[in-house]
Amino acid sequence: MRSTALRIVAAVGCGLAAMAAAPSPARPAAAYPSKPIRIVCPFPPGGGADAMSRLLGQKLADRWGKPVVIDNRAGASGNIGAGIVAKAVPDGHTILLGSASILAASPALQGRSYRAITAELAPVSLFGRIAYVLAAHPSIAPRSVAELLKHAAAQPGRINYSSSGVGSASHLAMELFKSMGRVDLTHVPFKGSNPAAVALIAGEVQVGFNNMVPALPHVKSGRLRALGVSGPARWSGLPDVPTIAASGLPGYEALQWYGVLVPAGTPGAVVGRLNEAVQAILQLPEVKEQLAAEGGEVVGGTPQEFAAYMEREIGKWMKVVKAANIRPE
Repeated sequence: MRSTALRIVAAVGCGLAAMAAAPSPARPAAAYPSKPIRIVCPFPPGGGADAMSRLLGQKLADRWGKPVVIDNRAGASGNIGAGIVAKAVPDGHTILLGSASILAASPALQGRSYRAITAELAPVSLFGRIAYVLAAHPSIAPRSVAELLKHAAAQPGRINYSSSGVGSASHLAMELFKSMGRVDLTHVPFKGSNPAAVALIAGEVQVGFNNMVPALPHVKSGRLRALGVSGPARWSGLPDVPTIAASGLPGYEALQWYGVLVPAGTPGAVVGRLNEAVQAILQLPEVKEQLAAEGGEVVGGTPQEFAAYMEREIGKWMKVVKAANIRPE
């Protein structure tokens, strides 16, 4: 794994060096972008990935003065959209706004290594990370993570939790919770995050990981009880809700993250120019504010840092998948 990451570092570094040494007319980044940009979002309109794609697209268009088209290609848990980008001309004009679901959770479920992903897609930059809220139906007694762990330990398998599907990010987040907390909860998968949330609100299941913003009004109305936040810090929208790591499970973290990728083989100079644009966009106050409003934060970084992060995330979730004996449906 480490050698793969080092090869990516070397490839990007050599590409940048070649750009600097070549005469101006021949430099690939000098003419980039030379036509409209297509950002492939591998999920339907209206979700978190779509919102991040449109935010990135708007800011790239503003910065470069070129049209940017958002192409929603949903299906196969995001793999259809990712496959379209992997097969595109590697010139930087087709971009993937990928997520943890398709770049970490899905590979872990399918047993695909980090090496297999980067053989098809070249990392450009992390974009943002968004935490989940662990919520409970008010019909059960626990009012904190510690109380939930104690309650679950006393009645193994009796508490049901919803997820947006087998192998989904919310499923793996709860399996990590179960493993670290040494408790047994029963999984009830649904086809999507909305049905999973509806089942929790209706009391069909007792707990579940939910996206912050959609869960907020239900927490405020009392239809859901927020127990903990899955990220490294509290969220301003729920300031009284502690992190899971600080309230019973030290070291716990499960995040939905988004990153920018291009087809493997894209010139290093083009990757570098796109990375530079993404870093500038992530420093804009309105971009930081939008991520914060969603319960997240901007990240950014170099292609090498994104590559290393992907490798760690795939390894982390592969361990969870193996320990829980999760099999794709």
